[in-house]
Amino acid sequence: MLRAALFCRCPKCGRGALFEGFLGVPAACAACGLDYATFDPGDGPAVFVILIVGFIVVGLALWTEVHYMPPIWLHMALWLPLVVILSLGLLRPLKALLMALQYRNKAAQHRAND
Repeated sequence: MLRAALFCRCPKCGRGALFEGFLGVPAACAACGLDYATFDPGDGPAVFVILIVGFIVVGLALWTEVHYMPPIWLHMALWLPLVVILSLGLLRPLKALLMALQYRNKAAQHRAND
């Protein structure tokens, strides 16, 4: 499951692609036919990215400020690109991980019958 999430693959078979484009999810797995419509990680991946990236960048920025006291423009030049790179790099695997956990725990969204 973790391997499939890290490589953004289907949580059932580990072969089919989990995303169309950067974060779009297809209707079903092309390899095994697993319906992806029942998975909805919501804002979970974004929250985890904010917490992880915030912890790393704020910690490094504070350490840098205490030890070197650089000007603010240097802080901006260092930390803004790092925030963007870490955020974009973590978003897909975290979304895939939350979807894989939903599959493993058989969590399905409640749907009202019309």
